[in-house]
Amino acid sequence: MDLRKLKTLIDLVSESGISELEVNEGEDRVRIVNAGSPTPAGQVVYANPAPVQAIQAVPAAPAPSAAPATEAPAAETGFIARSPMVGTFYRAPNPESPNFVNVGDTVKVGQTLCIIEAMKLLNEIESEQAGVIKEILCENGQGVEFDQPLFVIA
Repeated sequence: MDLRKLKTLIDLVSESGISELEVNEGEDRVRIVNAGSPTPAGQVVYANPAPVQAIQAVPAAPAPSAAPATEAPAAETGFIARSPMVGTFYRAPNPESPNFVNVGDTVKVGQTLCIIEAMKLLNEIESEQAGVIKEILCENGQGVEFDQPLFVIA
């Protein structure tokens, strides 16, 4: 299901006032739940036989259930590199290759830190700040959410 269809479905749920809509299209299953606010806010969840991925529409304010995951204080202080999307976190381009970065490595602005796979696309996530990798906050192959902390760079 393409993003235009998803946006249209989210807008329809938001404008119609219904609380929930579920659509099955082939192997894709989309469930949109209206948060009850006047601004378009809903949640879209893909459930495939492969790993489950979730896409969340940008809400006006962060959801209370998501707060503990994103507000967990890092043991180290410094710049927090965050996930720009929902997907699966990978530390290396393939299982046989070395990791892009390890704890203690010095990184430059624009250097690849990891890959996030989203909707069968591999997206290289680059460092926004130069420094030393102090902590890696995700496991290889772990699902990540939008704005989830990935690395601490000092």
